[in-house]
Amino acid sequence: MRIATFNINGIKARLPRLLEWLDETRPDIACLQELKSSDETIPRAEIEALGYGPLWHGQKGFNGVAILARDTQPELVMQGLPGDPADEQSRYIEADVGGIRVASIYLPNGNPQPGPKFDYKLAWMARLRARAQALLSAEVPAVLAGDYNVIPHDDDVWDPRAMAMDALMQPASRDAWFRLLGDGWTDALRSHHPAGQLWTYWDYQAGAWQRDHGFRIDHLLLSPALADRLVEVGVDRDHRGREKASDHAPTWAVLRA
Repeated sequence: MRIATFNINGIKARLPRLLEWLDETRPDIACLQELKSSDETIPRAEIEALGYGPLWHGQKGFNGVAILARDTQPELVMQGLPGDPADEQSRYIEADVGGIRVASIYLPNGNPQPGPKFDYKLAWMARLRARAQALLSAEVPAVLAGDYNVIPHDDDVWDPRAMAMDALMQPASRDAWFRLLGDGWTDALRSHHPAGQLWTYWDYQAGAWQRDHGFRIDHLLLSPALADRLVEVGVDRDHRGREKASDHAPTWAVLRA
């Protein structure tokens, strides 16, 4: 089973790239982020034409997450992350697919920091940890996949000095990340690439793609039962270099049956 995560950076603007990627790589499950589309304008028909059942939690112009499942329809568990009834941002969706609990996550960026956006990021991460702990307690085989907007290690970025003041690399962001892992989740890519140097994002600015000035912020966290089934991980890097591509590359893990 191939499970992938892809920050599409606008599902309507990148629809040709999304359909191309789905057709070429055929993931069993695809978690999408930053749809930037209302629920009513998601291109459902085009996705279903490729054999994928979609679920989504949209928001006009901002955020938005989805879960696509090949040859089946995901069963919705929840839209929105518990813990803050006032939070109206569409950043979390959870569903059951083929005996696995799948969450698609678009974690807040947090810039500028310090400030209210960074406070929101840390509060959101605390809420995510609480939900993740509940999944572990229930012993549900689960994957938490998405754009976490966290660079966990210095070797997960082309130059740590360039991002030193960014919310993605602040000690508080990293502490929240490692508390999550400490509860029992496995960072799929890191487990197979412990030396880092594997990027999932390249900014549109300053020739970052051409100069390979990237970093890793797209992650798949696996519960213990799924971590035991992990056989391969990767990044579909070539899709970042295509015309009108997202600034993220699809990132994936393969689990044995």
